[in-house]
Amino acid sequence: MLDWKNRGGRFGRSPDGSTRTGRWVDNPLLRGLALLLGLYLLVVLILGWYWSREPGSFSVQQNAREMSEASQRPLVNGYTTVATLRRVASTLLDKPGGYLTNDIAPPGVWLDNMPSWEYGVLVQVRDLTRALRKDFARSQSQSTEDPDLAKGEPLFHFNNRSWALPASESEYREGIRALDRYLGRLSAPEPQALFYTRADNLNNWLGDVNTRLGSLSQRLSASVGRVRLNSNTDPEQVEAGVVPQVKEEVVVTPWLQIDNVFYEARGQAWALSHLLRAIEVDFADVLAKKNATISVRQIIRELEAAQEPLWSPMVLNGSGYGLLANHSLVMANYISRANAAIIDLRNLLAQG
Repeated sequence: MLDWKNRGGRFGRSPDGSTRTGRWVDNPLLRGLALLLGLYLLVVLILGWYWSREPGSFSVQQNAREMSEASQRPLVNGYTTVATLRRVASTLLDKPGGYLTNDIAPPGVWLDNMPSWEYGVLVQVRDLTRALRKDFARSQSQSTEDPDLAKGEPLFHFNNRSWALPASESEYREGIRALDRYLGRLSAPEPQALFYTRADNLNNWLGDVNTRLGSLSQRLSASVGRVRLNSNTDPEQVEAGVVPQVKEEVVVTPWLQIDNVFYEARGQAWALSHLLRAIEVDFADVLAKKNATISVRQIIRELEAAQEPLWSPMVLNGSGYGLLANHSLVMANYISRANAAIIDLRNLLAQG
């Protein structure tokens, strides 16, 4: 005979044939805690989905026009570029969920796609802010740098994962305020700031973009593994008529990093497509003289194609000619085409 007194509330049938439901079911406190836990997980799941949605595009000209009307300042040369940079940086902080990279609580701490997207945007913000400080706002290499840009540019290079003392958001907000001060002085009735739309200034910034996209393309292509040739032969040891020994090594993006690289590329493509649209406005005369307007628009088209919606619930990593798609290779194709167009654009700008 079963001893029901010593079974500790486990499920089964009592000697009279009735069903024991278990102690936890009869405990209202445990039932309440289970219900609260279920509701919490459901809310976190919905928030995580909502916060992981990438921001949409915006019109750079409309954004600049609205800012100029709000401040009652004219749309001077350079206004659209700086206003677009400010909007792109603000999107990092003001999108649904805010800035997620440094979150230490759910659901932000569980998300990795959106923080990777944020880092991609931040990279482009840093590069253009540096270009503003060292090129666009200076007449020549020996001229004095703009004081607001000198203060603002280092703020965007602050640690992107710091959550307190100070938080990344507070530093980036201060950097945005520095851009506002520079923009106010640039569009003042008697301008106290400068913005030079020269081909060499634009070419210098595009050089940074070139290296960024080239690195992204290689990292995306490495999702399926790439054989890289590595020659460490000392030139002094090379003998005439003897082919130097070349070593091969396989470069593969770690499996857990594939989606991070993919979303970082989407973030850079999103930011860069808006910045190039602003450059097209402010450097219109330079691009027209160099017959380079079509090249800029082709780059923008490739970057916008890289931002098409991803209908798969996850980033697939099939082999190159396998049954499953490889989203990283598709992204690498768009990034490589944009990078090649940037090389052509730089060649046009360098022509006398």
